[in-house]
Amino acid sequence: MSTQNTIMLVDDELMVLTALRGFLELETSYRILSFTSPLAALEALSAEPVDVIVADFMMPELDGISFLRQARATRPMATRILLTGYADKENAIRAINEAGLYYYLEKPWSNEHLQLVIRNGIERSALFTELDMRVSALEHANRELYQIRHRLIQAFL
Repeated sequence: MSTQNTIMLVDDELMVLTALRGFLELETSYRILSFTSPLAALEALSAEPVDVIVADFMMPELDGISFLRQARATRPMATRILLTGYADKENAIRAINEAGLYYYLEKPWSNEHLQLVIRNGIERSALFTELDMRVSALEHANRELYQIRHRLIQAFL
């Protein structure tokens, strides 16, 4: 398993995408996937493990909330961050409720704050993944115990 965390950036504005990618490539060791098309990003999510997704709110093909909602269905353990130039309480609440948003970040962003949010998002994603693995292991053990119990009852009837 790779120890390099993967960040997906989705913004239809190439300048914003370039700034985000450039900063993260210079200041972190994360693997960066960047897309100007949310539809292309959704397609890539099917094949690419991703720890954190940072998506713009206003995009022509698909708005950020709809994109993150679909991304959640494909990669539920990935931390989702919405980046927006429009401070809008209604959309923030909608994003939290519909897309399971971890963080609502306004443009212009602080690079240091963005880096902290992404680092915390990676830790969150790792914790959810570990929890999911442990729950799956417990479910497997419970199925085995049930089968043993069933066989013992059948043996003594």
